[in-house]
Parts: sequence; structure tokens; C-alpha cells
Amino acid sequence: MKRLVMVFCIFLTAPSAFTQPQEPKLQVATRLIKPFVFEESGQLTGFRVEFWQELAKDMNVKSEFVIKPTVAELLDSVRLKEVALGIAAISVTAEREVNLDFSQPMFDAGLQIMIAARGSEQSVIANFIASIFSRTFLPLVELILLTILIPAHLVWFFERRHSAGALTHTAYFHGIFEACWWSVATLATQADHMPRSAAARLVAVIWMFTGVIFIAYFTATVTSSLTLQQLRSDINGPDDLRGKRVASVRGSTSVEYLHRRHLAVTEFSNIEEAYGPLEQGQADALVYDAPVLLYYAAHEGKGKVRVVGSIFRKEDCGIVFPSERSCRKPVNEALLKMKENGIYDQLYKKWFGSNGP
Repeated sequence: MKRLVMVFCIFLTAPSAFTQPQEPKLQVATRLIKPFVFEESGQLTGFRVEFWQELAKDMNVKSEFVIKPTVAELLDSVRLKEVALGIAAISVTAEREVNLDFSQPMFDAGLQIMIAARGSEQSVIANFIASIFSRTFLPLVELILLTILIPAHLVWFFERRHSAGALTHTAYFHGIFEACWWSVATLATQADHMPRSAAARLVAVIWMFTGVIFIAYFTATVTSSLTLQQLRSDINGPDDLRGKRVASVRGSTSVEYLHRRHLAVTEFSNIEEAYGPLEQGQADALVYDAPVLLYYAAHEGKGKVRVVGSIFRKEDCGIVFPSERSCRKPVNEALLKMKENGIYDQLYKKWFGSNGP
């Protein structure tokens, strides 16, 4: 019965799919997008390809893929019944549901942000300046400036009565200024002369040890702060995209999301065209489907880009059909069977490294 339903669906939706009358082939629209569908050694492969092959095997139907360059063209071909169905990274939305039908959710996804792995030299300098004036460093610098006055006054007090002392002026105003300069130079291990009196030398030794501890602490704090800035970036979620140069793919749900938030976005025909501008610094962030970005960052883009923040605007992906066509039912039955018998989890683990959602 299931076979008869599928053959009837073929007659209604894609009569041109038959290469021979005795062996009808179901035309399935898809598009190239790693890791779902891509070419390898002249053959289509990927999570969606193997997924559909399992479905077709269970339904005992023959099929052939029809490559569409964009999501919009894929959806149009399904809506106009040029093909029987479409399978790719297609998000289920209320707007699409008006003119199309969708299968049971076959993939849990959502949007994520990807940025260049290495910031420019200018951003490194900016991060350093920002670290110096951060809440961590300003109190520390203020404390050191106040602390400098203590050894400066002690050295001035003990040295002002010494005839061959380190200070050339014994009056307070000129003498304390000179003592402060000595205190700062000693802190930076650049002092060119030492006090003469025993008490002042004791102060100098204590201040030298204090300076060594301060320099070590200051260096460690600056290093850890700059490392944290490099790891975190100034883009960590959708709220950080305002005022940034954002890239995405024309016709995708990510573009719709960005437009609803009134964010300026540069649209590309496909995701492959968007990677280059991001890596070359022509875009600050790329917003798109999380699995696609994660796969690229772990493979071709390793070391060049990185994914930041958590998944937002979670979406369900499904197989798309022309509106009100009966072939959706056998596909749903086969899809649910795949999830129940563990085949879906095996495919998911093969391509994404963990069990299916």
C-alpha cells in the first residue's frame, strides 16, 4: 500500500522524474551545503544524502537528486511541483507552512555566530588599552600611585639631614618631588642612585622587594586579561551584533531574524561565498545555521574561524512537500521508524560526533 501511495505521489507531483516507464524515479530537490549535502569523488554525500537513502530504501522507491543553488529556488521548485519533495537544511517556519507542507522534524538546529579566529593588530592594541583602563587595573594603579608616596616621604625624611644624601634638595616641595621620582624609578628597577642613610637604605630594600612582587603581579594580570579578551571577543551573542558588519545567506531564516532585529546585513547567495569575507576581515560576524558553522569551523575553517556564544532562535528542520500531497505520510512513517530503530542516531553520530537529539 505504501508503494502505491508513493507512485501516485510521483504522478501528481513530478511526472518528468521517470527515466523509464518501468522504473519511476522520485525527484528530490536539494542544495549543496556541508555537512548535509556535498560532492566527494563525483558523488553526492553528507548527512542528508545518507538520511534520504535510508528513507527511500525503507519505502522501496527509487529517487534522484536535483541540485538547486539556493533555498528560495529549492522551495519554489517544490511549491510549483517541479519535484516531489525537497530535503536540505530547511527550517520549518509559519511563513513557509502557508504554501508548503513539512514532514515530522528530522533535525534540531538553530542559529549561531561565527567570527574570525584572529583579530587584527589594531584590535589587539585596542584590547590592551581597554585592559589598562578596566575595572581590574584602575584600582591597582591608583593603589600603587598612593603607595609610591610612602617610601618617597620616608626617604626624603631620612635623607634631607644627610650631607651626602641621594637628594640634591632638602626643601619639602623640591625634595619630595625628587624622592617620588626615585620611588617610581626603583619600582621599575631603573633607579640610578641609592640613599646614603641606614634608615633610608632599609626603606629602599623593602621598596625594591615590593616592586618585584608588583611587577610580577602586574605582568600576570595583564597577560591573563589579554588572553581572556582574545578568547571571548567582543561578539558573544546576538545582542553584540548591533553596529557590526554582519554577513548571512540570502533567503535564509538567519537573514529574516537579522532583519527583524533591524540589523544591517550583507547577504550572499550561499554560505560558501560568506566564509571568505569573514576570514579576510571584510565582515565582523557570520550568522547562520549552527550545524553548518560548527562543521566548517572544525574542518576547512579550522584555525581561521571560530564559533562563539550559544545557539539562539532554535529551529526544527524537515522535509518539504508541495501543499496537501499524500506522499508526506509514508515519508513520516519511514522517518519515525528510523528514529525508533536507531538508524537515525547512527547517522547523526557519524556526521556530528554525538547521538541524535
